[in-house]
Amino acid sequence: MVMKASLQLRIGTQLTMTPQLQQAIALLQLSTLDLRQEIQQALDANPMLEQEDEFGEQATVEPQEAEWSESIPNELSVDSDWSDTYQDMASSAGGSDGPDFERQAAGQSLHGHLLWQLAMTDFNAREQLVAESLIDALDANGYLMQPLNDIRDGLRAQGLEGLNLREMETILLRLQQFEPTGVFARDLRECLMLQLATLPDDTPLLVPARRLVRQFLEALGKNDMRLLKRRLGLDDEQLEDVVSLIRNLDPRPGSAYGITDDSYITPDLVVRHDNEGWHLELNPEALPRLRIQPDYASLIKRADKSQDNQFLKEHLQEARWLIKSLSSRNDTLLRVGREIITRQIGFLEQGEEAMKPLILADIAEAVEMHESTISRVTTQKYIHTPRGVFELKYFFSSQISGQDGGDSHSSTAIRARLKKLIQDEPPGKPLSDSRLVTLLEEGGITVARRTVAKYRESLGIPSSSERRRLR
Repeated sequence: MVMKASLQLRIGTQLTMTPQLQQAIALLQLSTLDLRQEIQQALDANPMLEQEDEFGEQATVEPQEAEWSESIPNELSVDSDWSDTYQDMASSAGGSDGPDFERQAAGQSLHGHLLWQLAMTDFNAREQLVAESLIDALDANGYLMQPLNDIRDGLRAQGLEGLNLREMETILLRLQQFEPTGVFARDLRECLMLQLATLPDDTPLLVPARRLVRQFLEALGKNDMRLLKRRLGLDDEQLEDVVSLIRNLDPRPGSAYGITDDSYITPDLVVRHDNEGWHLELNPEALPRLRIQPDYASLIKRADKSQDNQFLKEHLQEARWLIKSLSSRNDTLLRVGREIITRQIGFLEQGEEAMKPLILADIAEAVEMHESTISRVTTQKYIHTPRGVFELKYFFSSQISGQDGGDSHSSTAIRARLKKLIQDEPPGKPLSDSRLVTLLEEGGITVARRTVAKYRESLGIPSSSERRRLR
């Protein structure tokens, strides 16, 4: 049989994760303090960027720049004009009677972040117990180093009958969808495969990248490029792109979450109330205002291909993309924040007892974004309200149904109700958990006694017998 060489032309479309889109996603995940550091580094490294004011609204690119540079592509287009986004900023930035935006708060731990996501997931009581044990077994890098057999035996000893490895594997697979991507992996290979699995199927060279990680990770560790080219059937340029794709993954996804400590935070959003109702705005004091440096920009010549002119052009494009990415980040914050506040007006007006049940999927559907994006937006992003400064994810809580399928209640509201009942209890006759269950049922909230005990303990409130002794 004779093999004949031939050429085939294929036309198709593919989704590529551009560097600009990667930058926008990275900025979206950063807290305000971390983002300030990124902006300062950009100001130090890029002569085309300058800080217009100490703090204030994020500037857009001036119209006259179209004369000496290409327009920005549309990958990061936003839903509204950026001047509309900041229409109320000028009036609110100048007053001296504004709120105190500096607040000391606990840092974000990996354990706490995963437990929060767990509360937003529809696990039943048995699955939740297993999931909590798996979360407790993670190391600081987010790896599950303890064998599933050992975790299963421990749960069986606690009375979880009939638990088998297949059931645990199923729960583990669901937990591996949590943020940060790659968490709950049992080794480096699985961690990288989990991250590759989240990339679009049309990502260039994704198939050989997955094969390399699955079969030839040791060869990559030894930098044996000759072996990799031969086994994967790639040329030098293709292999370089595959290796670059893999090296852009995070081998320690949990390391970004340190041990909980005290740090100062600056709210990203501010909610205010006036005669017209509630209004949500970006905090004008959160980030410095950036613009293109006009003197350097005026030096760029369209047809000049000299090294100096190319240097200016490259830095101009980087500056424009940073400004665009910051605009996209803040627009996303506003959209998500407004949707959250719209659903939690009762909390702003009445307090925790009026908190409504809310999960990531509710907001994701309303703003037409993925749940993972909502998770990024609400983590380490804070809002200043008349009731205090809160992390955006504080407004999410699991749902507990009322009596006979009546109104549902959030776990936050139930905790607040429990706290109030205990505060108002007779001094010489503390309410038992069983009595608290009865009182909650009278208010239309049906919960088990163990749930009441769990919520009471999370509030740091001792049992009725201990409260009686303390009094």
